[in-house]
Amino acid sequence: MPTTKSSRGTKPGGSFSLTDSATLVIPAETLIVGVPSRDRASLSARLARQFLSVNEGILEDFGVSGSVQYDGSNVKLVISTGILIGALPLLSPTSGQTDYGLIISPRFGWSGLGNILTQTGWKIVPSVLPSLPMLPQSDRNIPPWVLSGTVLLRLEALLSKIQRSFILRESDFIAPRGQIKWDDYARNRLPQMKALDVPCRVPDLEDHRELKAAIHFTLRKQLNSLLTQLSSGIVVSSLIDLCHSLIARVKSVYPKIPTTRQLQSWSRTRLNREIFRNGLDAIEWTLEDRGLAGLADLRGLPWVMSMDLFYETWVETILELFTRKHGGVLKVGRKRETITPISWDKPFVGSQRFLLPDFLIEHPSGAIVIDAKYKEHWEDLQVMSWFQLEDQIRSGHRQDLHQILAYSTLFDKPTITACLVYPCRQSTWRSLKERNRLSHRARIQAGNRRIELILATFPMSETAEEIIGSFEPNFLQPNQ
Repeated sequence: MPTTKSSRGTKPGGSFSLTDSATLVIPAETLIVGVPSRDRASLSARLARQFLSVNEGILEDFGVSGSVQYDGSNVKLVISTGILIGALPLLSPTSGQTDYGLIISPRFGWSGLGNILTQTGWKIVPSVLPSLPMLPQSDRNIPPWVLSGTVLLRLEALLSKIQRSFILRESDFIAPRGQIKWDDYARNRLPQMKALDVPCRVPDLEDHRELKAAIHFTLRKQLNSLLTQLSSGIVVSSLIDLCHSLIARVKSVYPKIPTTRQLQSWSRTRLNREIFRNGLDAIEWTLEDRGLAGLADLRGLPWVMSMDLFYETWVETILELFTRKHGGVLKVGRKRETITPISWDKPFVGSQRFLLPDFLIEHPSGAIVIDAKYKEHWEDLQVMSWFQLEDQIRSGHRQDLHQILAYSTLFDKPTITACLVYPCRQSTWRSLKERNRLSHRARIQAGNRRIELILATFPMSETAEEIIGSFEPNFLQPNQ
């Protein structure tokens, strides 16, 4: 696991930055605020333990662990990340406020969050965490249209849920309609000589006019923001088109800023289901001009995203391009399209219930089964020989091989291609490309069946077109 060391630490407050699956070592004395203590080591250790204690819950939710170390002269705060990336607010042990933030980025690097979200077609987006406090800083490297994309997708889902539907509405009519409220009529209308005011309960179409007015205002504000970002390319143009299409769905109501009372009322009613909650959050973010948090000068929203799941969607994007160019049908494990049940004689004593490859391509040349692994294995294999690798790494790689070979037995085809895909850093990719070593191949003959085993790398620093252009011969050549 890589370690990032800080020689000067951070000033009180601010953000720490590191990659996923990494370790950050921070001098604990940077947590001291105010007049220096005579016993700085003791105070630093106490503040470091308090820092981990008050942030224990959120660190655990982000897959982050922490510890306090003492080397005989200095106390150090050690923070280790998992495979989640994002930005999380952290409480100060002295002020109790969110004076700190932790920014976690991908360890293999990428072409930028906004760019890669565009290439993947927004299959997976960052999960914004509005229930958490704002961070002290936000990322100018994350363009505003990234959050606009999240907002528009949430509003689109919200509009789909608030289509006009029949409800029972109570009103007075001059003639009986629907269900007549006779008790109310006898007690409150006739004694007041209002015989023509007949209280009735009738079905009517509900159109959520006030909520649609708030959505209309939000969409207009997002559109104005997107129009200032046209230089960012085609993705902004597509978001503008989406924004225009959503505005067309609410153009019957005049855009109106929702009041605080309205927002509170909507959040307390039946609209408190997840899809409505997400839509209301998107409206509030737009009203408050919030941005996704990272490393810069502005305050921003905390967010999180699993790199394990995100890497799968990146590989999916590349394989979609492959099937469009070369034919075949792509099935995706994320959509449960590749699942094969395991039928135990006694289900209650069985272990694993099914096999679920990440991807399957049904191609005229044979079946291609692919599993995406967000691991360091490819980098490790380029730097060291197999026998130099640590036992844990070799064991993990064996498990990957056994898994993909198990998947290859699911298909009754004379030729099966089984492929393990790993990420790598941009420098590694370019070096391997120059040496024509972007994949490793092996053959396994099992009776009349031949298994083509491929180890390959799909980096996140290149475009999907560049990757598939370099890799497609490895898929097709042996079987044609």
